[in-house]
Amino acid sequence: MSSDNVQQYPVQHTFFVTGTDTEVGKTFVSCALLGACNDVGLSTAAYKPVSAGCERRAQGLRNDDAMLLQQVSSVVLGYEEVNPVAFEEPIAPHLACAKQIANGEGKLIELHDINLGYQHLVNKQSDVLLVEGAGGWRLPLGKNSQGREQFLSDFAIAQQLPVILVVGMRLGCVNHALLTAQAIEHDGLVVAGWVANVLGADMPFLQENIQSLQNLLEAPLVARVPSASSPSDVKGCFDMRALGFD
Repeated sequence: MSSDNVQQYPVQHTFFVTGTDTEVGKTFVSCALLGACNDVGLSTAAYKPVSAGCERRAQGLRNDDAMLLQQVSSVVLGYEEVNPVAFEEPIAPHLACAKQIANGEGKLIELHDINLGYQHLVNKQSDVLLVEGAGGWRLPLGKNSQGREQFLSDFAIAQQLPVILVVGMRLGCVNHALLTAQAIEHDGLVVAGWVANVLGADMPFLQENIQSLQNLLEAPLVARVPSASSPSDVKGCFDMRALGFD
């Protein structure tokens, strides 16, 4: 897997938020954590470098998740600063990109551009910068202009970002969580913490599954997020000290 050589910039608290799969609540958890940071007086910014499933509006393509992150960030950011790579179709980004190019539209996704967008936000000097991934850890981005296969995880590796793993609590989540944590650690990164995101009240043996993950994962459980209608309802669930906040 590839990684661009990029200059490192110090940020007080920066995390890459990934999930065990798509639709496990990465944006919901990210917004809740940003809200928790705002409440204790920390300035916040968010970056969702790649999105798919966007609505075409007068201003351009807009992704609901990216707009939520933009709204919760305390630093005022333009939409393109939050989400520079956006696709209309709700399919894997590398497939959406390939389809556009086959139709004579768009351009290849380049990790170099994603790194530049990240460093632009780092220069805003917020106390907290959350980078939300798309899909799971090993999300393909397709080949770059040099013909090299790229993954969104390459970006996190290049920037050496600590990772917050969102586990959607549903059947199969233990296996998915363990495999994802293993892949992150194999890539040389630290799982700073994991979040048990309760997707519904009907999961059998919910507490037993959470306890199993606590026993099997080396990273700390930093939040048990109950099913709720708004991230603001659950922003008090985080163990901020476990994530390194004083």
